[in-house]
Amino acid sequence: MLGALWLLAGVLAVRQAAAVLRLPPDERLTDLETWIGEQGVLHVSGSLYDGDAFTGTPFSGLVLKPLTRAAEQSLGYAWTFGTLLLVVVLGLVAARSLPGPVSRRTSLLAAPVAISLLVLSLPVRNTFTLGQTSIIPVLLVLFTVLPRTSERQTGVLIGVAAALQPALLLFAVVLWLIGRRYAAALAGATFAGCSALAWALMPHDSWTYWIHHFGGAGLGAPPDGLANQSLHGLLLRVGLSGPAELVLLAVLVVAVAVVGLRRAAHYAKDGQLLLAAAITGSVALAVSPTSWQYQQLWILLAVVGRVGKRATDRLVWPALVVLAMTLNRQALLPDIDILGHIGYNAPLLAALAAACLVPFLSRTSPAWDNPAPTPVAEPVQGRFAWVPLLRFVRRPLSRPNLMLELMFIRIGYFGYSYVRAHAPDSRTLAESHGHQILTAEKWLHIDIEHWFNGVVADTPWLKDTMNWYYSTFHFLVPLSLLAWLYLRRPVTYRWARTPLAFATLLALVGFWLYPTAPPRLMGLGFIDTAHGPQDLDNPDFGALTELSNQYAAMPSLHVGWSLWCGVVIALVAPYLWMKILGLMYPLMTTAVIVGTANHWLLDAVGGGVVVAAGFGLQYLLFGVGKRPKEEAAGPLWPRLRFRKREPEPAGSGSGSGSGSGVAGESGAVSTLVVSVPGQAKEPVLPEAAEPTEVAGPGSR
Repeated sequence: MLGALWLLAGVLAVRQAAAVLRLPPDERLTDLETWIGEQGVLHVSGSLYDGDAFTGTPFSGLVLKPLTRAAEQSLGYAWTFGTLLLVVVLGLVAARSLPGPVSRRTSLLAAPVAISLLVLSLPVRNTFTLGQTSIIPVLLVLFTVLPRTSERQTGVLIGVAAALQPALLLFAVVLWLIGRRYAAALAGATFAGCSALAWALMPHDSWTYWIHHFGGAGLGAPPDGLANQSLHGLLLRVGLSGPAELVLLAVLVVAVAVVGLRRAAHYAKDGQLLLAAAITGSVALAVSPTSWQYQQLWILLAVVGRVGKRATDRLVWPALVVLAMTLNRQALLPDIDILGHIGYNAPLLAALAAACLVPFLSRTSPAWDNPAPTPVAEPVQGRFAWVPLLRFVRRPLSRPNLMLELMFIRIGYFGYSYVRAHAPDSRTLAESHGHQILTAEKWLHIDIEHWFNGVVADTPWLKDTMNWYYSTFHFLVPLSLLAWLYLRRPVTYRWARTPLAFATLLALVGFWLYPTAPPRLMGLGFIDTAHGPQDLDNPDFGALTELSNQYAAMPSLHVGWSLWCGVVIALVAPYLWMKILGLMYPLMTTAVIVGTANHWLLDAVGGGVVVAAGFGLQYLLFGVGKRPKEEAAGPLWPRLRFRKREPEPAGSGSGSGSGSGVAGESGAVSTLVVSVPGQAKEPVLPEAAEPTEVAGPGSR
């Protein structure tokens, strides 16, 4: 496994470097190109800030000036591979800085995992493409959290990092709060010395940066753009400006700085230096006038914080951070109303959460190393000796974390939509496949699409009903069923969602390998009752094809998802009429997709095949072929029941008033049992129970 992780990290790193170097010269290292002057990487003569392209401090310009443009192409290669080397070093340092004690397995796996996450993150990808130097300040700060780093080295490294990015001077404040005042003072002195050196050598540029632009504010892209993930940028985007915006910004900056830096100091004293650095960096991002994407690596480092007292909750915070730092805004949340605004400001919200809100565990917490375990079931032996194939996978029996489920559902649907939209959409190929399906149906004597579509189109009430059904039920019913299973049948929910995911993945393969034109786009006289007439003389068939690939007809996921719903409803519904209605649902869906000319009848068969394959894959991989049995649990808590047991004889060792049970009038004791499938039943007393006299044997 360790070798596979290092191979993955290497492949991702090389791929990122190759992706940059394959770009045309005028499209790669674009920020670096804007800094190149007539005589070098930066304007050796003239101001660094001509045209506001350069946004760094004068000291950073002073550091970069020795780089010359002797050979622009070789410089591009050197810059790219140099950045790659810095990323690798950053990953190694982060892995070495994990709060102890760390198991040997974790210490071995941490480095390749850290490098892989860094390479995949949007800040690093942005740094590669633009030719930025933003990794250097992060690396300088992280060197200070390594063991055996002296006070003098810590102060100098943080001072130089702050000279490159002034907001990082907040790390000196954290040093002061945790009692390392010599290092804090040295950091401030180093920052002042570097800035003074730049001021002496470049007075005009220093005046421009520190006085005219007040620490770089206003340089580069407009501050109200989405690229600026700071509190200042957020307030400008919501429409505030002028004195009101500045006053509110000052209040928010002070509040975030006070809360965040105190939290960073707390976790630094607790021995979680890497988490403290991530929190401080997140504060710096939020309070800076501008925080561009390539400066957001601090947020990704916050994944080291442990959150939650249950094992099922431990992955929520790291997953949210990784998703926010690796996926674009449309993948996180749909671009609609308030959800779209959350997605567009996800990095800032993640930084604020890390700095001020997320309750990271202290190392002294009992849950630090011993979270409440997740009840699991051992792999189920199948009918065949080689089933299940994944014998090491244990099936969880608890309700999964809701936030994690919602995020994975959203990301999964985005991936489904992306693949479907980018599947081959050649009109000629798709129509040829459509003719193949129609020929097969004629041979089977089931080519009823044209006749049935005409009946629907000529019957207004039937047409309107099917159009509404087609546009509504496809998402409403599966999502509602998943929500009900999550609340009432958590074990069945886990069992049911897996084949649904497998079926959807197999359908995507079908869309890619066998693009098929639906009847409404074949030009054979079909009437598209749901979408209206399409202009077949237009290669794009009108505006509809701008939304999704219109040639993803085989297999039909309308039928596939409805068949999955029908099977699950038939298995979990308590009444016969519900089971019958569930089994009728895929039949009604088949009638609708054919009647509205959106699918061939064999497309429906394809949908049934991928669902059957989904259940089959689950059986082969995990050995789970049947729906697991579970009692109907309440919405968010296990079902409780009482079991009577006889009182223990006097002198058995359970002293009077031990609280081992609640005595009834007959002297028997009722013991509360938490019924969790797959776990031993242990007596517990409900915390919310009314006060009851607790008596030992024989006492009243």
